[in-house]
Amino acid sequence: MKKGDIVEGRIERVDFPNKGVMYAEDGECVIIKNTIPGQRVSARIIKKRSGHLEANLLSVLERAPEELPEGEYCPHYPACGGCLYQSLPYENQLELKAAQVKRLIDEAYNGEYVFEGIHASPVSEGYRNKMEFSFGDEVKDGPLTLGMHRRNSTYDIVNVRECRIVDEDFRRVLKTVLDFYQNKSIPYYRRMQHTGILRHLLVRKSAFTGQILVALVTADGGMAYDELSEYLDLDGLVATLSSIKYDRELTGLLHITNNSLADVVQSDETRILIGRDSITEKLLGLEFNITPFSFFQTNSRGAEVLYSVARDYIGDTKDKLVFDLYSGTGTIAQIAAGVARRVIGVEIVAEAVEAARENARRNGLNNCEFICGDVLKVLDDITEKPDIIILDPPRDGIHPKALPKIISYGVEKIVYISCKPTSLARDLVAFSTAGYEIEKMCCVDMFPNTANVETVALLGKKSC
Repeated sequence: MKKGDIVEGRIERVDFPNKGVMYAEDGECVIIKNTIPGQRVSARIIKKRSGHLEANLLSVLERAPEELPEGEYCPHYPACGGCLYQSLPYENQLELKAAQVKRLIDEAYNGEYVFEGIHASPVSEGYRNKMEFSFGDEVKDGPLTLGMHRRNSTYDIVNVRECRIVDEDFRRVLKTVLDFYQNKSIPYYRRMQHTGILRHLLVRKSAFTGQILVALVTADGGMAYDELSEYLDLDGLVATLSSIKYDRELTGLLHITNNSLADVVQSDETRILIGRDSITEKLLGLEFNITPFSFFQTNSRGAEVLYSVARDYIGDTKDKLVFDLYSGTGTIAQIAAGVARRVIGVEIVAEAVEAARENARRNGLNNCEFICGDVLKVLDDITEKPDIIILDPPRDGIHPKALPKIISYGVEKIVYISCKPTSLARDLVAFSTAGYEIEKMCCVDMFPNTANVETVALLGKKSC
């Protein structure tokens, strides 16, 4: 079989995060992304790798037996690239993700351990507390759209007015902003040509207080701010968004200018049009102030499950010093602080560290310290030795040079929280070599209908 050949067959399984495994008639293994176990598909071979072929999905010839009838899931699926498992019942999604993670860990780790399965999200629809929608067009030179990138496309944007992973307030804001600008002939930002104005719409909503924060993100087009404000009719936008009947309250409306050449949501300048530039969220009895760019778990109710599991894995720490490495805005550190003598958090993003300090003050926690810096370097400057370490690294996992430093503390217990189980599986090899074994592990589904999942592992030091 060679590049360009068409192959048909049934998807046997899907490896994390979205790699469907099919066996051709000659027995060759074919990897086809964005498929579901049980589907019979047609695909075109694009690459030959050692031990397998890679192919692009052409069509689904036969749906999987477990898939829901059309009309019972998001109407934007599968065109929208945001969700992979919309057509599967939630129970099947959970089984699939748990199996993917266990397979990964079993391949990387030889020892015995207790796998506690997967914790479901308390809600499987309307769970997201943050969305970044993009302006663009669905077809070249077509009408203005506002939504998510089309699956397997870098440029096409799918309108997602009926998106199922957000609640009605998100949908109201999306529809209102799109309708407002569709008739104004304001061009969206084309990042290859570096032209245009409209870039993104950022919406955040607290699950527990209901506060809503909306930010329109644009380029400035070389205009002075007063000219840009008039061009965008920001006064009209404020009036229009303020007139919506929300389920809760519009806490703040912002205009952010971003002239970066990269396709990222960031701020060169932020102006408050109404209200304030933050919302308040509550988790497990604690309050957290969230700004447009604060790192915060995107599923607040799921985060309570995740952090409850982590706190349970930490265990009794009332007389112990805990290191929370890659601490972000300090959410886990502050939850751990309630059961620890003292917690030191380390985070490289200065804004996140300041937010962590502010939130600790808000919650009256005086046994938390947050240090701004790279874990790799900061550990050289901390003279104290931890009793327990919590790890919640970014998707790529722990820096290879930081791993030996973390291991060298020789703590009896490490709790590793991972948003990318392939990175966890890789890092487990180093921990296992250094004498750590997995005591127990579980998954927490923070991202229903998508291919992503959180994993929590308790690592214990082997006794000599």
